Amino acid sequence: MNLALRDVRHNLGRFLLTCLGLGLLLGVVLSMIGIYRGLVDDALTLVRAPAADLWIVQSGTRGPFAEASRIPGDVREMAARLHGVADAGSMTFQTAETEHRGRALRLYVVGFEPGRPGGPARLAAGRPITRTHYELIADVRTGLELGERVQLGRDDYTVVGLTRNQVASGGDPVVYVTLLDSQRLQFQLDPPAARREQARGAKPAGTDTVNAVVARVLPGVPVERVAGEVLRWKHLAAVSQEGQEALLLQSVVEKARRQIGLFTGILMTVSAVVIALILYTLTMDKVKEIATLKLIGAPDRTIVGLIVQQALAMGVIGWSFGALLILLVKDVFPRRVLLLPEDAGLLALAVLVVCIVASGLGVRLALKVDPATALGG
Repeated sequence: MNLALRDVRHNLGRFLLTCLGLGLLLGVVLSMIGIYRGLVDDALTLVRAPAADLWIVQSGTRGPFAEASRIPGDVREMAARLHGVADAGSMTFQTAETEHRGRALRLYVVGFEPGRPGGPARLAAGRPITRTHYELIADVRTGLELGERVQLGRDDYTVVGLTRNQVASGGDPVVYVTLLDSQRLQFQLDPPAARREQARGAKPAGTDTVNAVVARVLPGVPVERVAGEVLRWKHLAAVSQEGQEALLLQSVVEKARRQIGLFTGILMTVSAVVIALILYTLTMDKVKEIATLKLIGAPDRTIVGLIVQQALAMGVIGWSFGALLILLVKDVFPRRVLLLPEDAGLLALAVLVVCIVASGLGVRLALKVDPATALGG
């Protein structure tokens, strides 16, 4: 006879309600872990899309993602002529907001040179950009469809291709346009502003500026050697692909990791307190039953097993409910929720440990019960 199962049947409503509340808490914990994983994966997906070995940026900066970087457009030709460089491409990065279908649409615009490194790694639908102007490739999270037109700046662009999971670290979906279009979008003045600048005799500013140049080196050529040649130009800096990823995680994702970690710890503590209080309440409700067990000679391990088994059952049912809930609603979140099996397994292990620790309060009360209590009125 399993005493824990019989007691659960006797208090089924309270037990299930407790498991439901615990499942909601653990679902939030799992969603926070998934949001962090999605944040890291989105950030790394964007920086890995060019499949580059070296990032050439403005001297004194740490790259286009961590801080502002502007270099002349002819750096790409200079980089392509370096010994050991197989190919190079210029890129720009900027945030743009437009109105589409009656709502504000915020986008992260990436400019690249078609046929050179910097474009999307693969397409989910459609075709690559083939025209010099007014075509774009959008991530599916923009809600844009193939053949649809969207206004960026003063020009209309046609969606010719779709990508998947191309999102900036800030959560904005990515669109790819040609380098010429991105420079036009970044530097073109509105007509009133252009007339004002012309009236005051100001010379038009050059638009051949990019945020970074990505380069691929030949097999067997050390990236550090190519980076050393770039550093000889005092106005440039060079960061390897691994260094760029590390900088991105340290400067952009680090605070989010700490905040999510703190919030997750608080929720786990709350879960432990909830389990402890519920087990303590359940134990108080069956003081006479525990006293009767002691009176008929039941060993302490039987009573301890009753409480610990109930705690573990709460943890398992709560974790299962929370995981199922997040799997059903994860696509509704505004940020990508990436659930990894190892994260779910570690959380399940942590929940079991928390349940065992939290059951200590009920176990302590049960062991202090006097068998003579069973004889009371």
